[in-house]
Amino acid sequence: MKRYGLVIITICVLCAIMAGCAGKKPSPFPLIKISPSEYPEFVDDMAYDGLQHGISQSLEYLNRVSADKKFEFGEDIFDAAHMIRSLEYFLDFIETKPSGRHLSRFIEEDYLIYKSVGTGEDENVLFTGYYEPLLYGSLYQSSEYRFPVYAPPQDLMTIDLSLFSKEFKGKKITGRLSDQTFIPYHDRKEIEEARAIEGKAEVLAWVRDRVDLFFLQIQGSGKISLDDGEIINVHYNSQNGRPYRSIGRLLIDKGKIPKEKMSMQKIREYLRNHPEEVKGILNYNPSYVFFSIEEEGPFGALNVKVTPGRSLAVDRRIFPLSGLTFIESQKPVVDGSGKIYKWTDFSRFVLNQDTGGAIRGPGRADLFWGNGTYAEIAAGYMQHRGNLYMLVLKPD
Repeated sequence: MKRYGLVIITICVLCAIMAGCAGKKPSPFPLIKISPSEYPEFVDDMAYDGLQHGISQSLEYLNRVSADKKFEFGEDIFDAAHMIRSLEYFLDFIETKPSGRHLSRFIEEDYLIYKSVGTGEDENVLFTGYYEPLLYGSLYQSSEYRFPVYAPPQDLMTIDLSLFSKEFKGKKITGRLSDQTFIPYHDRKEIEEARAIEGKAEVLAWVRDRVDLFFLQIQGSGKISLDDGEIINVHYNSQNGRPYRSIGRLLIDKGKIPKEKMSMQKIREYLRNHPEEVKGILNYNPSYVFFSIEEEGPFGALNVKVTPGRSLAVDRRIFPLSGLTFIESQKPVVDGSGKIYKWTDFSRFVLNQDTGGAIRGPGRADLFWGNGTYAEIAAGYMQHRGNLYMLVLKPD
């Protein structure tokens, strides 16, 4: 009991520190209700493909939570029961494959539209992308397969601070106990170079490439093709509590890659050409992700399967998860050799079903592209601004 008494004291000190260091609060209304005259043209570039599946996954989540769970749309609040009605009503309508004119009339008559305030002078949203990577590995360590994919360590602890004060609603800290003191968990360098969690965490698989493992952690889930022919799905389980730091930003700031040329592919190319710098660059990001094996996948933050082209990662503190969203941005058009030869405008309906360490604020969103060559290209290069709207059924 003494041990946990000290933990509580430590937590209280940490809470005080967090309160003192708290920065500027985000806008209280990051979603603004707009009038019909401001509505976008509701055109879906995927012709509704995959939308039924995406909506069904949000409904699966909503049917698991309490019917009176609250979802904030700016200054308005709706409960889970209303969210279900909103999605079911929309699903029934799109199953008729309506024309653009009929869709716009339907939305204007029956739905409220909220627009993200975004960021910057244009008050829009920066859209990036993520995908499901394929790695090569083995269940056994060898000279070829040297890098471990870890399950959560036994000593990893996450504490819900709201249990100690309403002031810390939604805030958590992650760490471990050391000499009866709660301290931050090991960072990437300690885990990978000092082997700080060896013997404390199960190794799910050993993979061939350290950079591939790093990007698997960034993407959050993926597949590993094992040397015995089996393919396993690994999914984000937890994280070491350390802040995410972008190695892309590091390479820009150091003049290694021009900002206008930055992409996941450019980062990989730089690391491949400068192997002596790999450790230092990857360790710049102290955040480290732990995985679990799933029969299916990938799964998002709602613990439902994400749908290629239809699932969006957003800041859950701002955008109601599971909600129906309409986005406008740009997507790449590639040639037969897999090179991008232009970017074209697109718009579509998506569902807020995931989150991400770098997805913070009303001006960021991350679109799930699926797997395969095009998905990797789109996810690696997409850094385009646009608009984000949320739809919810008008109250009776």
